Amino acid sequence: MPDRPAETLVLPWPPSVNGYWRAFRGRNILSKRGREYRLESLAAIGEQGFDFWGGRVSVTLHIYPPDRRRRDVDNYSKGVLDALTHAGVWDDDEQIDDLRIVRMLPERENPRVEVTIESCVAAVTDKDTPND
Repeated sequence: MPDRPAETLVLPWPPSVNGYWRAFRGRNILSKRGREYRLESLAAIGEQGFDFWGGRVSVTLHIYPPDRRRRDVDNYSKGVLDALTHAGVWDDDEQIDDLRIVRMLPERENPRVEVTIESCVAAVTDKDTPND
């Protein structure tokens, strides 16, 4: 597959993974905030348009938090990657071989996540994976 130019999508500020899921009757379900975020992200992705990404990808998340509170940057990737999968940007976030998260300066008026997707040569080959 030939290389293609990187693509950047801008998504709203996501809920932390700690607020993304809720326990209900012994199982984890998407929380109200998680469902709202998914809908907001679907709308944002639809407005920006995208080309489907098949194959292995590299993803960089530039996160612009709403304030300077202490945050674990890895707590914000789940909602973003799930929203991209749900929107059909790719088949599954399993396609990601390289994931980077970069904290940017806070932007109180426009907290967001800028997602850059690029083609990636797989670091793992079929002979390296166990047989199913």
